[in-house]
Amino acid sequence: MNTDLLTLFDTDETKLRGIVADALAGADDGELFVEHVQAESLTFDNGRMKGGSFNTEQGFGLRSVAGEAVGYAHAGDLSEAALKRAADAVRAVTSGYAGSYAAAPQRTNKVLYGDENPIGTPTFEEKAKLLQEIDSYLRDKDDKVRQVTASIAASWQVVDILRADGHRVRDIRPMTRINISVIVGDGDRQESGSFGTGGRIGFGDFVTKENWQRGADEALRQAFINLEAIDAPAGTMDVVLGSGWPGVMLHEAVGHGLEGDFNRKKTSAFAGLLGQMVAAPGVTVVDDGTIENRRGSLTVDDEGTPSAYNVLIEDGKLVGYMQDRQNARLMGMNATGNGRRQGYAHTPMPRMTNTYMLGGDKTPDEIIASVKKGIYAVSFGGGQVDITSGKFVFGCTEAYLIENGKIGAPIKGAMLIGNGPDAMKRVSMIGNDMKLDTGIGNCGKGGQWVPVGVGQPHLRMDQITVGGTKA
Repeated sequence: MNTDLLTLFDTDETKLRGIVADALAGADDGELFVEHVQAESLTFDNGRMKGGSFNTEQGFGLRSVAGEAVGYAHAGDLSEAALKRAADAVRAVTSGYAGSYAAAPQRTNKVLYGDENPIGTPTFEEKAKLLQEIDSYLRDKDDKVRQVTASIAASWQVVDILRADGHRVRDIRPMTRINISVIVGDGDRQESGSFGTGGRIGFGDFVTKENWQRGADEALRQAFINLEAIDAPAGTMDVVLGSGWPGVMLHEAVGHGLEGDFNRKKTSAFAGLLGQMVAAPGVTVVDDGTIENRRGSLTVDDEGTPSAYNVLIEDGKLVGYMQDRQNARLMGMNATGNGRRQGYAHTPMPRMTNTYMLGGDKTPDEIIASVKKGIYAVSFGGGQVDITSGKFVFGCTEAYLIENGKIGAPIKGAMLIGNGPDAMKRVSMIGNDMKLDTGIGNCGKGGQWVPVGVGQPHLRMDQITVGGTKA
């Protein structure tokens, strides 16, 4: 398709520019955001094709920002008439207001991912065959396999951003993902394991036999580990977190609290703490949207600001927040490339991209050997966080006892309970093996979902509350 989305309107670009400029007269900021998205997904479950979908959606959102107020109107109709109606609606926010339109974001020549549409390659039939092969492969591995679910999804998003000052930015964003989950059973007991991978690239290496078998084997390994697991103990103990996906706890318990809107409104546990120690020495946390082909990366955010490598906590000290343009201006700071939205029907807000902790100087073996009695959390499932207090609860999907510096029996039902800022001060050892997750993260905020990345090295955290199931 034509990726110049302004040509999809039933009028010329000159007229569109005039409507946008008139609608945003007197505003502090704002833009026309135009989006075209294609998305496809297939799910193979319990030996049969359970679902398949393909959809195409396009539309625009027009935003006018006046101080703390935002006027927003959107439509799925790319027409001059619809845009004029939207302009009339958002103009209300500047009635009696005389703002100074903010300078446009800087431009970038750096492109972090290709623009090829991943939906057509492999074909629908080839993707369906792949999912069936995954199902058969796992069922043939062991007769304890009771259920297999495999899914494959792709999307191709084109965005065009036009400002009242004529500044225009376009970005083409591919995304792919494969997920495999398996349930194994022994008698009346059943346990599950899962694996997923993805990124802003075509399916390419994901669909090679070697790679999907490696992912299927990992899901099966986790399921059998959980089948052997004993009930988790409860109490206060030292905890070792694995590298990679366990960074989701950092994302939830700390990352959200460092988004600009929560701090401007003083509803974050980190509000007003810039320049202060909020974590143990050695802890450095960054949000980095500039990593090529990563799920959370963006060439430009949804306001047109280039993504950046943003240091949030440096050697334990709070040094920055993640900002969109509105909150940055109201706080007297710079936009950081974190203005994100789910789609054209949503307003942008400060959101994470790829958020992770930098590595330290300890090996994973050294960290585990240092713990006399505790638990080793390798993977997490769901969790809950209160942004204002920083309190969190996270469930472990793969965890083990640590006894006298050695990994012991696998455990089930372990929950980590704590407070984000307090937990960061309990980090006593940082591994030298920082890695990112495999490309599966989704983040919800304010009813909007966006893809993200997380990561961290192995960590030791002292005296964390663990909820367990052991009687």
